[in-house]
Amino acid sequence: MRKQKGFSLIELLIVVAIILIIAAIAIPNLLRARIAANESSAVSSLRTINTAQVTYSTGYPNVGYSGTIAALGPGGVGTVCPAGGPVQANSCLIDSALSNATAAGTAKSGYYFNMAAVANAGINVQYVVGTAPAAYNVTGIRMFCSNEDGVLHMNVGGAGLIPITAGCGGGAWPVL
Repeated sequence: MRKQKGFSLIELLIVVAIILIIAAIAIPNLLRARIAANESSAVSSLRTINTAQVTYSTGYPNVGYSGTIAALGPGGVGTVCPAGGPVQANSCLIDSALSNATAAGTAKSGYYFNMAAVANAGINVQYVVGTAPAAYNVTGIRMFCSNEDGVLHMNVGGAGLIPITAGCGGGAWPVL
């Protein structure tokens, strides 16, 4: 008889089956870890925006809070603070990646943001900033929001939702 060299077909199929079983266990866990990381980044970005809003209202007391996220940043995507320094329209308080993450196509860490301000006598005295996953159940599951009190709220989102810009809080939006 001749001596066999190599592996039999059965041995190779067993190895492939074991690899597929391990992958079936590991891949969903990796996707959940990615979603958790994206949600953590979104919460951190909301805290950054809250801090920037307080700084903006102190620096521009005749305006109050910023009316847009773009005004908190340096300008367009990839730009830096103007050579003349910060101005009301581009206060350079947040980076351009965050200040331009206002649509699903320009999302930051899988989330995009929206903000609205409420004026009283021409001064923005309130604001609501919200965030939603760019691709529900892929980049994130929960939506987050905050307002001038700095408290973060969350709500389980859904496909096709846009970031909230009013009504942050209450029973539908519990504290995070």
